Amino acid sequence: MFNGLIREIAQVVSYQNNILRLKAQYKPNLGDSIAVNGACLSVTKIYHDGFEVELSHESRLHIAVQNLKESVHIEPALRFGDRIDGHLMQGHIDFIGTLEQIHKDENGVDFFILLPKDAMKFVASKGSIGIDGVSLTINEVFENQIRLTIIPITFKETLFKEYKIGRKINIETDLLARYIYAQLKDTKEMSWKEIEKISYLY
Repeated sequence: MFNGLIREIAQVVSYQNNILRLKAQYKPNLGDSIAVNGACLSVTKIYHDGFEVELSHESRLHIAVQNLKESVHIEPALRFGDRIDGHLMQGHIDFIGTLEQIHKDENGVDFFILLPKDAMKFVASKGSIGIDGVSLTINEVFENQIRLTIIPITFKETLFKEYKIGRKINIETDLLARYIYAQLKDTKEMSWKEIEKISYLY
């Protein structure tokens, strides 16, 4: 599990034959889980100045592999007792979004991200979402798009400052939203008592 706070911006040394080599100050152990642009990957080799992770066929199908160049966000997995300052994330990329608009003002930067139609049922205004591994709050929901506000410190300490319109983005929807949808999707009608009972599970 992760919480969507980027530990470091790692440098991409190479990406060949499904092996991604990164240069980073963070020192993982062999087999550790690391979120790379939000995708949970396992460390397969250690170097004095970084490490390697391997991307499975499934991972390559569901993430924006074109962004595995130059620099990436990394976050090590949470340990028992760690603070959760973002929101709980699994490192499982659900969808790929597209950055459609960037609006800057004195209080931050707004990203307008186009999402696939199937993703919209998992988003809500003021709900949580993972954007390339960063935990953010959804400020506004449109028909097929969401608006996020990036505060200055987050903009400065992440790769967001380098994003351009048209960039493909790894999207992890909220864990609770996915589970609740799975519980309710085949239910035609429920009483408030039944809904309340399900909510107690979370």
